[in-house]
Amino acid sequence: MQSSGDKIKQLLSHNVEQVIEKEHLEKVLSSGKKLRVKLGIDPTSPDLHLGHAVILRKLKEFQDLGHKIVLIIGDFTGKIGDPSGRTDARKPLTDAEIKKNMSHYLAQAGKVIDVKKAEIVYNGKWFLEAGVQKILELASAGSIQQVLRRAEFKKRLDDGHDITLLETFYPLFQGYDSVMVRADVEVGGTDQTFNLLMGRRVQRHFGMKEQDILTTPLLEGLDGVKKMSKSLGNYIALDDAADDMFGKIMSLPDVLMGRYFALCTDVDEHEIVELTKKLSPRDLKARLAFEIVKLYHGEKKAKDAEEKFKKVFSKKEVPGKMPEIKISKTRLSLTDIVLLTGKTKSKSEARRLIFQGGVYFDGVAHRDPLETIELKDFVMKIGKKDFFRFHEK
Repeated sequence: MQSSGDKIKQLLSHNVEQVIEKEHLEKVLSSGKKLRVKLGIDPTSPDLHLGHAVILRKLKEFQDLGHKIVLIIGDFTGKIGDPSGRTDARKPLTDAEIKKNMSHYLAQAGKVIDVKKAEIVYNGKWFLEAGVQKILELASAGSIQQVLRRAEFKKRLDDGHDITLLETFYPLFQGYDSVMVRADVEVGGTDQTFNLLMGRRVQRHFGMKEQDILTTPLLEGLDGVKKMSKSLGNYIALDDAADDMFGKIMSLPDVLMGRYFALCTDVDEHEIVELTKKLSPRDLKARLAFEIVKLYHGEKKAKDAEEKFKKVFSKKEVPGKMPEIKISKTRLSLTDIVLLTGKTKSKSEARRLIFQGGVYFDGVAHRDPLETIELKDFVMKIGKKDFFRFHEK
């Protein structure tokens, strides 16, 4: 059993990219003082995903040590859109979109943290009541030079793209959240570093002690390259059905298995090394899928999902009857083939389905919408249960 000191060391090192100020935070944690640890999430889509879970799992470590975790739902900041990590302006959301998107957030977050013991706040509560005077005061907490130095803005300026004044305010708004909830610590992904540091500056402006900062690595999405993102659609949602979650993980590039074991499971490092030595890449990925599905759906559903996957793909058991589609061209793009099935109504919808890993040949997800397929007698699976057999005319 880990001692309190060991738990603190793990909290500050395991799956952690950077801590500011580490020495100070370690000292405060060791003192026994109960801290207020903040995480903000904007409801830009209805789903939380495994990338969010990396941060939520770190938040849970603070919670397990007895600290008060504060989850801020950005019903106000979601209207602006966080520019972090983006090379274009994020489309502002309407009140109706935000309300719909955040309706199930707490249930999803509750798969990782104890929501009942957390403090849940919505930043519209203070921003909608603040008035112009408070916004003007907040504006004086930052400088244009500082904001425009951030990498995302610099690239957009270099590329000749506009930056709205509203976007430059976003870091200040996030920083003001830290003032309003009296945050001792704020956690976030590495792409949030600029915003988290702005929180320290805004707190200082309002005469408060500056929060410490802890950042976690960014989890790559299903494409294996870009970070898991709701806007990119390359994510595995915490609310995905067990079978879908298992299948998506099985479609991950092999090179990501170590990252996913470390960031998304409770399997310790020594066991990961041993599993890597004794299991084939496919069996190792099946173990990874089982461990992740177990966290969000329980062991029984994880076993059922594993068995279903093996039955359909490993044993090559496909339905005896399925829709048959006759084709005349010898080669077609994957997007055009998906359109022929009638499962999507447009090329953009077909591309999104492919990008999300919903199209399989022989149990392997194909993610390139532009991939050209040699047309011969073959079976394609779309989603969880739709099979189609293609024949040349």
